[in-house]
Amino acid sequence: MATSDYGMRFGPADRLAQDPESVRRRFWIKFKKVVARLPFAEDLLAAYYCAFDRQTPRHVQAALLGAIAYFILPFDFIPDMLPVLGFTDDAAVLATAIRMVASHITPDHREAARTALKRGVPEAE
Repeated sequence: MATSDYGMRFGPADRLAQDPESVRRRFWIKFKKVVARLPFAEDLLAAYYCAFDRQTPRHVQAALLGAIAYFILPFDFIPDMLPVLGFTDDAAVLATAIRMVASHITPDHREAARTALKRGVPEAE
């Protein structure tokens, strides 16, 4: 784990969040695999659309990209393969990020998420 100049430790999710195109590509791969098991799929997609919206402030994008990066990492505190519990840590990280930046997730982001889920799992956008 790397350490910043301020003594903060940065893990794999932080490093991955620094590469938005990698997050974008890997997000859709994992999302397609697990969407049926995600009770928070709409929130995750709304956060994704907000993170990649050019109108979203950089600090908000960074917070959301960090949460999305945690979701797409192949390892985390609770393995995603465990029934019921597998995505609880992902949901907690996402919920925290969303609470921090909720005012920036617009009705348009939420509508795009609902529309995408209604038409089926979207391709990488």
